[in-house]
Amino acid sequence: MKRAWSDFRIEQIVGNLLRNGVILAAAVVTAGAVLFLWRHGGEVPEYGIFHGEPSRLRHLGGIATEAFSGHARGLIQLGLLLLIATPVARVVFSVVGFALERDRAYVLITLFVLGVLVFSLAGGRL
Repeated sequence: MKRAWSDFRIEQIVGNLLRNGVILAAAVVTAGAVLFLWRHGGEVPEYGIFHGEPSRLRHLGGIATEAFSGHARGLIQLGLLLLIATPVARVVFSVVGFALERDRAYVLITLFVLGVLVFSLAGGRL
């Protein structure tokens, strides 16, 4: 028997999505932090000179390459991206859920929220 889409079912799926997204992000950041401390824990930091993020860790492709190559900073960045992506995925799923319920008003409102999120994440440059 096919289960109908209901508010309760959508709330359960959204709750699981948020929980699992945060757990996954925390696990990836933790793995990167442990790896970073394993490799660099004994180094003395230079507080007199500020070193920003390397350019390879400032875009999605570079972060993915670094993370899947086993570099600690890439893993940490990937975990942070997963943490940012979790609420965005929640909004995307909400659009789908409201569409399946045929609730046009909430689909439009949620699409507007998604647009604001994407605009904000793009730095207002769309």
